[in-house]
This record gives sequence, structure tokens and C-alpha cells, in this order.
Amino acid sequence: MDIPLTIRETQQGLISKKYSAVELVDNYFERINKYNKDFNIFLTITEDEAYKKAKWADKILSDKDIKILSDFPLLGVTVAHKDLFLTKGVRTTAASNVLRDYVPTYSATVVNRMEKAGAIMLGKVNCDAWAHGSSGENSDFGATKNPWNMDYVPGGSSSGSAAALSSNMSLVATGTDTCGSIRLPVNYNYLVGLKPTYGAVSRYGVIAMASSLDTVGSLARTVSDVRKIFDVVKGEDGFDSTVKNINWQRELKPKLKIGIAKEFFEEGLDSEVKENINKAVRVFEKTGIEIKKVEMPFSKYAISVYYIVQPAEVSSNLARFDGIRYGENRTHFSDEAKRRIMLGSYVLSSGYYDAYYLKAMKVRTKIRNEVDSIFEKVDALIAPVAPTPPFKIGEKVDDPLKMYLTDIYAATANLAGIPSLAVPFNFTKDGLPLGFQLMGPRFSEYTLFTLGEMFEKETGYKPKVANL
Repeated sequence: MDIPLTIRETQQGLISKKYSAVELVDNYFERINKYNKDFNIFLTITEDEAYKKAKWADKILSDKDIKILSDFPLLGVTVAHKDLFLTKGVRTTAASNVLRDYVPTYSATVVNRMEKAGAIMLGKVNCDAWAHGSSGENSDFGATKNPWNMDYVPGGSSSGSAAALSSNMSLVATGTDTCGSIRLPVNYNYLVGLKPTYGAVSRYGVIAMASSLDTVGSLARTVSDVRKIFDVVKGEDGFDSTVKNINWQRELKPKLKIGIAKEFFEEGLDSEVKENINKAVRVFEKTGIEIKKVEMPFSKYAISVYYIVQPAEVSSNLARFDGIRYGENRTHFSDEAKRRIMLGSYVLSSGYYDAYYLKAMKVRTKIRNEVDSIFEKVDALIAPVAPTPPFKIGEKVDDPLKMYLTDIYAATANLAGIPSLAVPFNFTKDGLPLGFQLMGPRFSEYTLFTLGEMFEKETGYKPKVANL
């Protein structure tokens, strides 16, 4: 059978009895068993759990009509969880040898909410260890390969999440975004991904990297699918104190404006990436949206600020993994983890705290204030996700500075705590995926969804998977 590529198609097929949930799961595991070894996507496969949930879904479908979807909005939706998400009774490694045998006693809030909504977990997928990376090459269990071209990186750190979808091994996936770790992989795999507002989705039960920057989001093939997942997972849970229930703004202005910051389109941006975004801008103009040029002078400092703040928080968060309570001792940390711990400890040390960390936090405030002022003039910003299309495996891994610059367009959203939606659009001359991101003010997710859906409609977008 042809595996459906969207939640709507999947659920329509289940309701019409075109196939059963068990048959769907059969097909996904057939692909996993056939291709996973080549692309190194799944670290743990949960067949028993998946079939148990699929049989439950089939029973539910036999007992009720289409209204069942209001009670179980993700009924029959297969999900691959990034291996940072705790899953009760199922190994969770953070793709690190430190936790290679760790089995949690509880699940993350997002995992629980998706399960209660009817989602079927297929397993846990690879990522850069501790989410430290932009390419998917830093996993202690080996690099993930891009299904569109296995010589190229799939993006990181949510590498397995994106590769699972572009190889059609799952319908949706979870991910985390601390500096583009959802947006980069979806950009490199012709997918849609949401980095939500900081404080919109609970991080409870998700292994932390940098606590003031981490956000929990999702990956899918359409904007409407990402919207549907967000509807399920957002909001207060009583465990993450940064998350509050709010009245989400769903009413749109009659005339929307999208801003273009010249600082995002200067030296270093690949010509194909730039031209693709210019084409996307013209699409938005056709829909009647006003395009407005803006200036964001402090954005040029974002990547520098990020690589001071993030290692500082990494050094603090990884200090708990001492092998006393769980896991292995710190000798099992990889080179990248050690590098970030050392950088973080340095900027927090006596004599350097004021010169580096304190100064970085002051500039972070200026970036946030600048972003706030921009959104008084426009409703969203359009920008590249990365300066280049996907690059070859091994091309940047030995040059940390070059690798870190991959995040240059992603850092602003995380430092400012704003949402960003990454959307696919076109391919390079070499057949590699291209896309862009839309950033909005805090808690403007539904405005971004509307813009993304408008773009999909205007372009006649159809989801695609790699031809393996």
C-alpha cells in the first residue's frame, strides 16, 4: 500500500476502512526494517508498544464514528520521538554513551499528550548527542544520513526526526530547537517544522541542553499537521513553570505585513538560498501581503551571544551526569560535549564572567528589545534557515567554527524567545531541499500557521518523500 503523507489522509483512510491501523504500522516497520541500517535513523524500535496501540486504535474506530477525532485528534498518527524525550519503560539515550542503557520511569509531557490523543510511537530516533550539533554527525551511535542524498547531512540536532519523515518511516516526529535544531533538519529534508514560543510547550521530561533557550516542537509534512500537533501539546502542565495558559491570538489583521531584514541577506548567504527566498517573497506579495524592509543591527551579534550563553548553560546541565544517580561517568562524553562544557565553564569562571557571560546577556536583552520593536511594524519576518543548502557529511565536522556558523540565522528566534515556522520550497540544482522560516512575535504561532497555509495554497504545495 501507498503510505499516506498527511494526518488528514491517514485518518480518512482509517475511517473509510481503506486500511487498518495495524496495517499502517506493518508498512512503517517494513520500511524501517528495510532502510534503517542504511540511514541510521532509529536507535530504539518499539514494535510491541506500537502494535498494542494500533490494535487499540482499530477497536476505537470500530466502536465510534468520525466524531472520534475530536476526542483523539491524533488517532492512528505514527510518531518518532527524538531520543531526548523521556519515554516510560523505553530506553532514552540522548544519543550519548553516557545514557546508553538508561530506561526512564516516566514520560515527557509531550509524549503523554500525544499518546492520549491517539498517536502511535514507533520508536526513538537518532540526534546529535545531547542535541549538540547542526548536522546530525555528533551522535555517539553514528551519523544520520539524509534520505534525499545519503552523502549529505540531514541537519541537526533533530536529525533522525527529519530523516524518519523524509524516508517515510513515520508520519510525524518530535524535536527540540535550541538554535535551529528543528528548523535546520526540516529545511534539509523538505519538511515543515515549528520552533514554538519559549513557554508555549512544556519541556518536562525532555533532557535539557540550554534551559533558557530550549523549546519543544514538532516536524511534519504540512503546516496543518504541525498545527494539529501544536493544538495537542501546548499549554500548562504543572511541571514546567515557564509554561502558562494564554488566550491564543487567532484573529488576523485584515492586512498582514511581512518584514525582510537586510542583515539576513548579506555576505555569506548562498545564491540559491537567496533566490529561493526572493521567489517566496513574490508568492506572498501575490496573496496581497505587504512586504516591508526592516533593519535589525543587533542580529549580527546573535550567533556570538548564543555561543556564550548556550555553553554556559550546557556546562551547568551536564554537571548532573556524574554516573552516581544514573548513566555512566563523564569519561563517556564525546569531544563536542567536552568542548561545550569547557567553553561554558570558562565564560562562567571568576575573572571572565563579566567580560563574557554578563556582556552576552546584556546584548541578548538588546536583541530581544530590537525584535519586539520590529514586530510593532510587521506581523512576521521572513529569513533563511541556514546560509547554505545541505552540505556533505564530513565537510564541516572538523572545523567547529564553520559548523557553528550554520546556526547564524536560527539564533535570533531562540535568544528572543519567539516562534519560528520553517517551510519547504523548491530544490537546488543538485536536487537538495530548500526552504525558509517565518518568525513572529511571542505566542503568534497561529498567525504563522495561517501564513504558512496561505503559502502552501498559493504554490499548490504537495508533500514529498525521498525516493529510496
